[in-house]
Amino acid sequence: MNPIVLIPARMAATRLPGKPLADIGGVPMIVRVLRQAERAGVGPVAVAAGDPEIVAAVEAAGGRAVLTDPGLPSGSDRILAALEAFDPAGAHDVIINLQGDMPFVQPAVVEACAGLLAAEAGCDIATVVTPESGRGDRANPDVVKAVLALAPGATAGRALYFTRSTLYGDAPIWRHVGIYGYRRAALAEFNASPPSPLEQREKLEQLRALELGLSIWAAVAAEAPISVDSPADLERARDYARTGA
Repeated sequence: MNPIVLIPARMAATRLPGKPLADIGGVPMIVRVLRQAERAGVGPVAVAAGDPEIVAAVEAAGGRAVLTDPGLPSGSDRILAALEAFDPAGAHDVIINLQGDMPFVQPAVVEACAGLLAAEAGCDIATVVTPESGRGDRANPDVVKAVLALAPGATAGRALYFTRSTLYGDAPIWRHVGIYGYRRAALAEFNASPPSPLEQREKLEQLRALELGLSIWAAVAAEAPISVDSPADLERARDYARTGA
């Protein structure tokens, strides 16, 4: 297995424009994500940038970046474009898609994605879940819930569904973390297919993969990384950088 980590990023975020270059403790957010991915040591790391400013910031920090079409509709489209630029010969058979708004993502989370693909021959796409932070998560449409075939005590399981809807019962609720590991053929199949009915209904890309018959497995991580989607999230990230907690 020969993984590469690609980090899609663009300036035109709806709720927080320009967030890849947002300053967090004197370091642009995209550079912090890059450094965490490099610490995982699973393979080379590069940024799939939608804007030249992002490329400049990454290269100034000594990282690798490629400029992709800013009109690409999704992060998976952006990483496929970057993959074709970085690796036209197809040397990398596994692609880790790490979101560019997780400045403190633990290297172990990146390792978990790559590890699932190595451990499970039937896994086409790997991802990560964490335990719910409280019962309020169950009815919160902003919290994406993963329904897993997970044996008691297991640390990974096959994903049966993902939803924004309320989940009931006493079983644990798993929050989905937006990091994916793709086998190269699965990424190509996914990107070549149009949005599926369930994907459009739930506004969740991963449901397209399930409707295509691709197998998604999820590893359980201890806690969700800080994800920066709003000005309030950015302030929380800056506080974390100052205090480490």
